[in-house]
Amino acid sequence: MKLAEELSKVIKGEVDATAKTREFYSHDASLFELKPEAVVFPQDSADVQKLVSYVAKNKATNPKLSITPRSAGTDMSGGSIGESIVADFTRHMNQLYEVSATKARVQPGMYYRDFEVETLKHNALMPSYPASRGLCAIGGIVNNNSGGEKSLEYGKTMNFVDTIKVVLADGKEYELGPITKAQLDQKMKQKDFEGKLYSRIFDLVDTNYAAIKAAKPHVSKNATGYNLWDVWDRKTGIFNLANLVIGGQGTLGILTEAKFKLVPHKPHSGLLVLFLTDISHLGDVINKVLGYKPATFESFDDVTLWLSIKFMPSFLKMLGTIKFIHLLISLIPDAFMLMHGIPKLILMVEFNGDTRDEVREKIHALHKDLDIKHSYYHISATEEDPTEESSEKYWIMRRQSFQLLRSKVKDKHTAPFIDDLVVNPEHLPDFLPKMRLIIKKYDLFATIAGHMGDGNFHIIPLMKLEDRDERAKLEPAMRETNELVLSYGGSLSGEHNDGMIRGPWLEQMYGPKITGYFKDVKRIFDPENIFNPHKKADSDWDYSMAHVRDHF
Repeated sequence: MKLAEELSKVIKGEVDATAKTREFYSHDASLFELKPEAVVFPQDSADVQKLVSYVAKNKATNPKLSITPRSAGTDMSGGSIGESIVADFTRHMNQLYEVSATKARVQPGMYYRDFEVETLKHNALMPSYPASRGLCAIGGIVNNNSGGEKSLEYGKTMNFVDTIKVVLADGKEYELGPITKAQLDQKMKQKDFEGKLYSRIFDLVDTNYAAIKAAKPHVSKNATGYNLWDVWDRKTGIFNLANLVIGGQGTLGILTEAKFKLVPHKPHSGLLVLFLTDISHLGDVINKVLGYKPATFESFDDVTLWLSIKFMPSFLKMLGTIKFIHLLISLIPDAFMLMHGIPKLILMVEFNGDTRDEVREKIHALHKDLDIKHSYYHISATEEDPTEESSEKYWIMRRQSFQLLRSKVKDKHTAPFIDDLVVNPEHLPDFLPKMRLIIKKYDLFATIAGHMGDGNFHIIPLMKLEDRDERAKLEPAMRETNELVLSYGGSLSGEHNDGMIRGPWLEQMYGPKITGYFKDVKRIFDPENIFNPHKKADSDWDYSMAHVRDHF
């Protein structure tokens, strides 16, 4: 009996194994292709539990059986594609159970854009959304431990997860969150799967406590490996298994629910936009800006700017006629600014506040202190409708740059493989010119955008991956970039995670001992490799490269 037929008897939700559906789900936002045998749409947690139990029961006779959980499919590392069963949560498991001014409880398939509409009704926000806020869903945000433009002020998703519900390898759902040492001791006395899981993970993190704590990257944000250093704290006596699943890309279990802590939404925001034609004094600029504690400190380069201008008509569909016309009008003053010289970097410094005057004072003070030629500022009225003011054009360019590249450059395609590096801001004046030399060395046409405040940059090359010579650039360019990033004590990923693209490089970043601990975590949680194989610590470079897309 075919797999799809068997699965239809196991779960209440739909099962689809048509060629069209399998082709659609063989891609995400990465450069990889994995075609599933079947796509399932679970109706509820009971369906997920039955699905996991089925795979566990039949794994011995069909070793290739596995489950890849997927929400909106915006993952850029290949984390949401698989060759066996892909489980899409957006069709049914997309409910918001509760929301207030301080918390929310939600299923993984709910789109963030819909979630935010509901939280804003309570003047609240879950602020760790990524740039793909209009496309992504909650499951991806949790499984990638996402961050974005507000991470400078608030940090990453882990900071806002209270508890999660997860279906583990025994086919049962568990709630994971912070527990005391006394509660942990009780868990470890259990003779079941849960008890063994707690006991083995505690033994791993406590026995190797010093080495694990020392391995935590000294950067503002990190999305590589498993967050072993955030599981057990001897000082507080708090143990939290959820911190391994958060950022685990569905390789340890399947998320069925998340409970978030929310923050108050500040109604007013203002944006200072800086055009830098010379980045030799970038270090001084960064230090001054950070001294004013902005809510957001973003950037994009001249390539992103010119692509946005070149493909400006594409924003018509995105914004609608009225907002598009407003965008065109708002760009008129910038044409005069560009007469002073083409900027190498555009910096965007945002301040939030309870009143417009509060925001305006912060922006005026920083603008006066910087005293940089060819800089100016805008103030947006509210975040709910910032397009009323001209600063929104910069957010459009920054947030939509990747989508623009994916859809508008005809002969080349986005190749996100050095797309999420992190280097602490004080090193950027030295680092960025060296990074540009690598881009030039491999003749890569690439945009550079990022979170300047925490040194997290998204470098998206455009390549013709059908060309064997172009594909051959991936490994040496990535190795050289990694070496440069690590020489400054950085991280290979701040937000986009490991997946198939950075998983094979974990040992380069952490060394064999810590990487071995990551592999131990995978084996303890998922001894039969049921969940999302070939990702993170289970990845292999040859396997990944064998599945690079050759058609788009």
